[in-house]
Formats: sequence, C-alpha cells, structure tokens
Amino acid sequence: MALLRRSHRPAEMLSRLARASVPASLATSNIYSNTQTRYASAAARLQPNPVYSQPPPRPNLPRPLPLTEQQVEQYFREGFLICPSFIDVAELDECLVAVSGLVDHVANRLYDTGRIKDKCESAPVSQRLWLLEQQFKGANVLMHKGGVLPAEFQRVWSNDKLLDAVTQFIGGDIAGHPVWNLRCKTPKTEQATVPWHQDNAYVSPECENTLQVTAWIPLVDANMTNGCMQVLRGGHMSGATAKHTCCAGDTWYVECDMKEMQSSLGVSEADVVTCEMPRGGVLFMNNAIPHRSLENLSENIRWSPVHLVAGLIGQPHSHRVLETVETVWLGR
Repeated sequence: MALLRRSHRPAEMLSRLARASVPASLATSNIYSNTQTRYASAAARLQPNPVYSQPPPRPNLPRPLPLTEQQVEQYFREGFLICPSFIDVAELDECLVAVSGLVDHVANRLYDTGRIKDKCESAPVSQRLWLLEQQFKGANVLMHKGGVLPAEFQRVWSNDKLLDAVTQFIGGDIAGHPVWNLRCKTPKTEQATVPWHQDNAYVSPECENTLQVTAWIPLVDANMTNGCMQVLRGGHMSGATAKHTCCAGDTWYVECDMKEMQSSLGVSEADVVTCEMPRGGVLFMNNAIPHRSLENLSENIRWSPVHLVAGLIGQPHSHRVLETVETVWLGR
C-alpha cells in the first residue's frame, strides 16, 4: 500500500481519501467468514498482550505533550481514554458548516431523481437529514457512505494536538488509516445504531497484533439520550478477538453478544462504561476494546464525522473491506 508523506496542507495530504468508498458488494457476511475461527485458547486469551497493555517510551517532541503519563497509562490499562476538552469547538463549527453542504448535496440528488418531493431547505442541520430520511429510507446511509472528506474534516484529522496524542500511544511515525466515518446518527434509526463489536473483527487477521488508535470526535454533546458510545473496560487486555456474527439486523455491522465476550474476553455488564462527553471532547480507543453506540432517542441528529484511525507506520493495518485503498502517512 502506498504511503504519502504528510505536508502542511491537509487538503493535499488527504485528497485521496475523498475518493474512498465501500462497495456495496463487500458489505456481506462472506467477508467476515473467517472471523469465526480466529480464537486463542481460553488461557491465552486472558494473558495481557503487550501490544495493547504496555505504553511505548515517552516521545521526544519539540512542544509540550497533550496527555499526562497517567492518561497514557489509563489508555493502556482500560483500553480507552476520554478527554472532555481537547478540540477547539471553532474547528467543529466549521465541520458543521461542511456537514450542511453534504446534506444539501444528498437532498439535491434525491430530489433530482424523484425520490423526495421536499428538500427541507429551511430545516437546521440538526434535523434536515432526519426529515429527508422520513421521505426516503436510506438517506442516512447515502450520507454515511458518501466517501467525501471535506477540507474542514481534514484539518481536524491533521490537528497537531491530536496527532501528538496518537504519537504518545504508538511511539513513532503515524500511518493514517483510510477508514473514517461520517456518523449521521438520525433518531431511532437501525443503521445508525452500532452493536457491540471490536474493530479487530473488521481487519485482516495479520493486523490483530498492530495497535490502531481511534479518535472519536462528536460535533455535538454526546449523551445517553442522543446515542453516545459505550465501552467494556479492560476487554482489550488480552488482544483476543471474540466471535462476531454478521450482519446485525438490516445493517452491515458485525456484532458480538455479551455471553461470548464474557467467555472470550473476561468482561461482563459490570465493565460497561457510558462515555458521555461535551463537544470538543475526544474518546480515544484501541482496536481490541469492545464498544457500541446507543440508539438516538432524541429529536436531533447526533453528528460525529471525525473518526480517526491511526497506527505505527510499517505495520499491517488493513481494513477488511478497504484493502485496495491507499493509506496516508501523516508523517509523525
């Protein structure tokens, strides 16, 4: 896979990602078939895996590090870290403007092809896609799978503070994975409610011993009402991948039930952590921690368009359904 050196112009740096999309033909149970056989013995599963449990040496950067040693230790001990005030909300305001433009594009496509009769142009960005969804079931998926990474998102993804934090987790040059998601979590929508899973269930088997850092960044306050994230504290420690099935309901998601995770990963309902956080916050996770997003029971869309996945350059990190898409070296 080709690697591109990071420049100081994020629009150029990530331009190839704007063309990335997931073919519908790949969103089937076939691509996940071999996840059924990737299990270690019970004893091996519960042994700490140093890839996920041991922090790297403290990096030597020419500026103060954004995370304390205690925060880095928590990330490796628990599998996640919540930083409530991390991203400048002004950058997120710019992202919301970009989101509005993307919704407008979807509305025009649906209207021009006769799928809807009202483009709902006067509706706010917190409601408009939901109103389109009520006219055309699938508007949400069109938005989610659009494959367009606007410059405003690119600037957040290449934020120095964010990349410095990732460097603290992986300890070297960062390879930015092309997996990013515009999560348009419309109210009471099955395709916007993600079940329990580990990200490793979506990657090629040879990548399971590569630490990949996810930075989940909501554009609005995320809470239990509008469908925030939940994680299973400590479920990452062994690095094992539990048995997942596909697909959950009428979606393309893999899922893992609690009984299986208790057996394979040594976690239970008592380990569930609800990750409520204000806009400007970041939830850092690794690729072995079980997590899910709750259903949106509010009357507004929960937008979370920035979903950075990054790993150490030179290590395998292919996403199962994106194996032909080029990665981008963020040069860190």
